[in-house]
Amino acid sequence: MDYQNRAGSKFGGGGVASQSATNADRRERLRQLALETIDLDKDPYFFKNHVGSFECRLCLTVHQNDGSYLAHTQGRKHQTNLARRHAREQKEGKDRDASQMIGLLSGGPAKKPGVYKIGVPGYRVTKIRDPQTRQNGLLFQLEFPEILPNVVPKVRFMSAFEQKVEDPDKNFQYFLVAADPYETIGFKLQAREIDRGEGKYYTWFDEDSKDFWVQLMFKTERDERYSAVPGLAPLRR
Repeated sequence: MDYQNRAGSKFGGGGVASQSATNADRRERLRQLALETIDLDKDPYFFKNHVGSFECRLCLTVHQNDGSYLAHTQGRKHQTNLARRHAREQKEGKDRDASQMIGLLSGGPAKKPGVYKIGVPGYRVTKIRDPQTRQNGLLFQLEFPEILPNVVPKVRFMSAFEQKVEDPDKNFQYFLVAADPYETIGFKLQAREIDRGEGKYYTWFDEDSKDFWVQLMFKTERDERYSAVPGLAPLRR
């Protein structure tokens, strides 16, 4: 930061920095520090929205550029939320270990002893549309860099009445992806029927990059409404 050539200061002397200049210098130093320790491609809380801004999924904040996000990650709010999340995950891990021990003592089945959860995977969700049928859909990309050998992620659709996290709402369903040693991650979707036709729904796991891809397309309103009507031909594509 140039303290010498600031307007109003003598040669060789550092004038008093304004508040805005001090804040700008602090943000730049935090950004440089974050660049040395954070890889945005592997940050599970980093998300670029549809308008080009950057969001922190942990703190629910919006930033205009990656530098602002990086500076935010070094701030007190983000660090406090990280500490709280870490403490909660540790507590949940202890509770899970205790429940497994109770099951073993009572003669119940063991739940994969020796596998410790390491948090949720990084993910990206993209809205897609079939140019021919105009069907809406979603493309999921999940990152499992530390997945166990010979393990392939598994997917499951769950109704709102199966889950115990929030009050059931018949207008929604849940899409779950599980792969040890990661926590099972869930996405809340509209309660619409999934088109499982050829090329509409598929899963693919890249053994090299450890990325897991899932594409799903929702049926059109016509197909949902008349698919169970006998004698009615499906919509031609």
